[in-house]
Amino acid sequence: MIDKLFPLDKNYILRQAQFVLEEELIDQMIYELKRSYTYLYNPLRLMDQTYARILDTFDFPTDRVRMIYRQLCGIYRYKNGDNQLELLFDGRTHFDKFKEDWEAALISWVQELGQHEQYVKTMLRMTLLYDTESRAEWSENHCKAFINQYFELKVFKRQGELRLKVG
Repeated sequence: MIDKLFPLDKNYILRQAQFVLEEELIDQMIYELKRSYTYLYNPLRLMDQTYARILDTFDFPTDRVRMIYRQLCGIYRYKNGDNQLELLFDGRTHFDKFKEDWEAALISWVQELGQHEQYVKTMLRMTLLYDTESRAEWSENHCKAFINQYFELKVFKRQGELRLKVG
């Protein structure tokens, strides 16, 4: 299960919805990454070696992109921290509503982040263009830092606990 990222991270239904959607949304993140690469670096879709490798790669270590996914999960819970359940009159459960809201938000965020070269390059290095563990680790750290900067968050680690703070 996803760990708490900040002291008031108590929206357990949302955390469970994010956990259930993890594999599906990681695949969606990779799809959006391929689209972002095409948009930024190859809008004419000219087939070269790198572009072919990006489009044809489906097997790569997913643990790094999983960390980015979980970071975005925590940011979403932090920004939408109200765990007061609203009244739903359409027959859906809160779990279903949280799943829909989270999926829409993540896809929107990944599309926004995909407009930035730093995000696209670091995500590619740790996924589709993976070559060594050290480069993937470096890319993961830079990607996390870029995401924190993009969402104007600062992460403080004290006494083994991560604390998010709007900067």
